[in-house]
Amino acid sequence: MTTTEPRTQKMIGASVLRREDRRLLTGAATYLDDLELPGCYEAAFVRSPHAAARIVSIDTSAAAAMPGVLGVWTGADLPEIAKGIPPKVVHPQLRDVPRVPLPADFVKFVGEPVAVVVATSRYVAEDALDLVEVEYDVLPAVSSTGAALAASAPLVHEGAENNIAIHVVQTAGDPAAAMDAAPHRLRERFTVARGGGHSMETRGVAARFDPTTEQLVVWDTTQSPHYVRNTLAYLYDMPEDGIRVVAPPDVGGGFGPKAQFYGEEAVIPWVARLLRNPVKWVEDRRENFVATMMERTQVHDVEIGFDDDGHILAIRNVFEHDQGAYCAGLQVPMITLSTLPGQYRIPNIHTELIACYTNMVPTSSVRGAGRPQAVVAMERMVDRAAEHLGMDPVEFRRRNLVQADEFPYRVGLTFRDGSPLTYDSGNFPLLLEKTLSAFRYEEQRSLQAAARAEGRLVGIGIAAYVEGCGLGPYEGSRYRLLNDGTVLVTLAAAPQGQGYETVYAQIAADALGMDMDLIRVTTGDTSRIPFGQGTFASRNTATAGPATLQAGQEMRGKLLQVAEAMLKTSAASLTIRGNRVEVTDDPTRSVSLRDIAGAANVGKHGITLAPGILPGLETTVYFAPERAAYASGTHAVAVEIDPETGAIDVLRYVIGHDCGNVMNPMLVDGQVLGGFAHGVGNAMYEEPFYDETGQPQSTSYLDYSLPSSMEVPPVELVHIHTPSPLNPLGAKGAGEGGTIPVPAAIANAVEDALRPFGARITSLPITPPKIVDALSTDDLDGTGPWHG
Repeated sequence: MTTTEPRTQKMIGASVLRREDRRLLTGAATYLDDLELPGCYEAAFVRSPHAAARIVSIDTSAAAAMPGVLGVWTGADLPEIAKGIPPKVVHPQLRDVPRVPLPADFVKFVGEPVAVVVATSRYVAEDALDLVEVEYDVLPAVSSTGAALAASAPLVHEGAENNIAIHVVQTAGDPAAAMDAAPHRLRERFTVARGGGHSMETRGVAARFDPTTEQLVVWDTTQSPHYVRNTLAYLYDMPEDGIRVVAPPDVGGGFGPKAQFYGEEAVIPWVARLLRNPVKWVEDRRENFVATMMERTQVHDVEIGFDDDGHILAIRNVFEHDQGAYCAGLQVPMITLSTLPGQYRIPNIHTELIACYTNMVPTSSVRGAGRPQAVVAMERMVDRAAEHLGMDPVEFRRRNLVQADEFPYRVGLTFRDGSPLTYDSGNFPLLLEKTLSAFRYEEQRSLQAAARAEGRLVGIGIAAYVEGCGLGPYEGSRYRLLNDGTVLVTLAAAPQGQGYETVYAQIAADALGMDMDLIRVTTGDTSRIPFGQGTFASRNTATAGPATLQAGQEMRGKLLQVAEAMLKTSAASLTIRGNRVEVTDDPTRSVSLRDIAGAANVGKHGITLAPGILPGLETTVYFAPERAAYASGTHAVAVEIDPETGAIDVLRYVIGHDCGNVMNPMLVDGQVLGGFAHGVGNAMYEEPFYDETGQPQSTSYLDYSLPSSMEVPPVELVHIHTPSPLNPLGAKGAGEGGTIPVPAAIANAVEDALRPFGARITSLPITPPKIVDALSTDDLDGTGPWHG
């Protein structure tokens, strides 16, 4: 209910309950598969069973003749859309290979779609898939970056010189000379396994073509509806206004893979247009395992040079990145390339990317997007260097942190957004100390010593990170005063569970000086706001947030200007109280927001507006940040290893987090804790397996270990707040920080627990069999896979 007093309580920074939760918890939410599309047909895709093959022929006649089947199309049947899907992030050195919606000649990974069946139901469509006969000429496959770079490697793409998609080197200082002169040098190779987003709701697309208006409406579980619209306009050679893309308000998670564009997103709307009938496709879970983009697969060769006092003099990292069969975008490896230095002052840096094409599903961003791998490389070597000097790893970190008075801090590299890598704000030493205090570090070391005296394997790990977030180019917010006297705020970005309807209403309430219950937030519809980028890279609070603040301030000015004319007073003398604007010193003189809408938005037909009345109370603002902002965090963990089973028991975990000014503390904590659960999976559980021919061996949750609430340990959060100077809210990102350092922190802790045995951790995730192998007699001579 609206208040009877002027609103003075600030909404920004308040832990307001999420508006979305009632419908989500009561089963009233509307996901894509819940959409009411009368007479909708359903689709299913024929997918390649081979990682590399030439398509000899496809016979669809039997499937097309099956009762209930409306049509079957192959790539050869749809030449109009046989265009290469542009990579989302490119680079001048990229050797791009076209990725078409339905390939007609070759398949490059298991699960690649080669034909689509549309039928009266999904059941009929699935049955018809078995009647599509595809003849393949199976070719040699490349299933790893090592295989891709081998001298005798088969080529993933015919006619290429090799399997390298891009080779990029960035340097700061003189790393070669500094490394040569360093008193101490250590080297190691680390491998990080791939993993997926595994959202509760899989990918889905539905489309309807209206021949009367010539408009194509597409519902898509995408994180980036405007990106989908623009890509469809390009592929279809249609004007953008002829395509409306809607991301449903409720979605079962995105986590990065849904920010990309897939062939299915091009095929379904096109066949809906051909059939003049709605068509829907929802990915099943096995398709999600084999055909939805993944991330993480990298191999890092790292060398660190440091002096007797524990100061890092140089770092060198050469890493192989599995790009998959095509380049959907270079965002992941380019982020890894620049994330390496983390929170440390390192004068000499060599960071080198070798991205390889393989016969695997293409690489996409997954929560963390290239940062967890870089943090593993850096933080593992920091621990190794401290061990080499006999120094406490915390003390080693203290000696190398960028100090609070050094911001803005120029690292000397270039970030993925093309701007110089410059940390805008932070306080890394304070963040470390607050984390250690909450963790009770000295007490944990004493407990560890006591446990070791009892023969127990207890270890402590620390890991720090810096996350580039709040990326451009821009994001927008649009306000409109509705005729009922409420305000509609429209955002281009589609929420993926972050609580946009709540947090942007909080920002709007402060900008307008109005009660939240008079503000409604809608998102993810290209017909409501013309331009936008999407939800990814922890960017929206720092981009859409300022746009919402500034557009709200403009709207408040317009509201008061109209009320000024209607009440014949000055705007400075007016106050918004509940749903009315009143004269502050004489509340009996007031006008309702509904009346303001009637005067400005509706007017009287044929009658001239009174002086001072603004026609159409609407504002739109696009905010373009100067460059990325940088959130940061430090994690501390204590673990115990069971030497008999290799099980890891997390005894204590503390997260120190800095995302600048916080809009809603409760929602930020939820984001961090959700990210932490994802990081636990990357650290200890999630590892898909493939054979040498690129065949996936784990295509269900019977074979793929995804942590549940039972496996995620309790965690304590501590926050500091260093506002970003790059946006008026002082906000940074919070969506991925909980994930990024978890694998490195747990790896450091496990290696610390195994230190009496000299075992080395170089492969993630850390599973019980790997730990048992590390503790076996055969592996204690320093020659096993866990030894550097």
